[in-house]
Amino acid sequence: MADFTLDDVRQRTYKARDAWWTVLLVDPLASRLVKFTANRTRITPNQLTVGALILGLAAGACFAVATPLWLVVGALLYHLSFTLDCMDGKIARLKGTGSVFGAWLDYIFDRVRVLACAITLMAGQYHNTGNTAYIWTGLAVVFLDMLRYMDALEIYKVRNQMRATLRTAQERAQELLDEAARAEGGPSASAAADDRLRSAQADLEPSEADLEDQVVAENPNIALQQGFNQRFPWYARIRNVLMRGRIRPHLISGIEFQMGVFIVAPLIAAVVSGAVIPVVAVSAAGMLFFEFVIIYKFWLSSRDYGRKLADVQAVIAEQEARFPERAQVSAGQQA
Repeated sequence: MADFTLDDVRQRTYKARDAWWTVLLVDPLASRLVKFTANRTRITPNQLTVGALILGLAAGACFAVATPLWLVVGALLYHLSFTLDCMDGKIARLKGTGSVFGAWLDYIFDRVRVLACAITLMAGQYHNTGNTAYIWTGLAVVFLDMLRYMDALEIYKVRNQMRATLRTAQERAQELLDEAARAEGGPSASAAADDRLRSAQADLEPSEADLEDQVVAENPNIALQQGFNQRFPWYARIRNVLMRGRIRPHLISGIEFQMGVFIVAPLIAAVVSGAVIPVVAVSAAGMLFFEFVIIYKFWLSSRDYGRKLADVQAVIAEQEARFPERAQVSAGQQA
């Protein structure tokens, strides 16, 4: 059996950027548990995923009792559940045993855990107080969790489509310019076209994934954030400071929202009666703020995409007009 070190775990499984809750409160424990699990057991990532769900359901059972002691126990169990949930991906990356089914299982079980804990936490509070506001709060938690992940999935899909389309257009434009240079025995005759293409290609850097990092790994992609960065130049400085600590600038994501609802709220409610709804409201407001920031950035990036694509398509059209026979060949190949 392989003998992985703690440095191996950190280098191979830590993400370049993650939620601050994970970086500060989960990774220090999870990395050591991953080292032990990988070296001393045959536990698989999918087994850890199932274990995380079981602990999450146990946390929900504690929340349903709704006494101060059980609220604290439930919060601790939820934190352990999330720790196991982080471990499954780390084990998969460390050993190279990840699978499409495992990623699906992890995502579905996460949603089941949130649904079960939202119902039980608010049901327990409603049973103790008779306050129907807890019912509406439970519905709001489920709705916001669903909204967050649906929005993240859709934005991720559309951004990938934009990047793929722009990259394909760039490659075609570069191919035409290279052919023109070879045909003319030197540099391309259209320096302006070269400049426009270089401008459209100038933003190759790791993309900022808007989906939770345990679901989608970051890949080098075309950044389409010029509009946002120009409007908020200070953002890059803050982002770079956070990135040095592996913390992503999206400070209240779905992860922090869950922790606010299922860890912070029960712990405070164990001491201060009636604290669940105010804490959930603050967590929800924080997540919605950052969601609106993501949507705003996405809107600006869609405008950047339109401008960049138009520039590249203009280069393609110009070169095909100069050499119509190449356009005919290209059309024949595509047919």
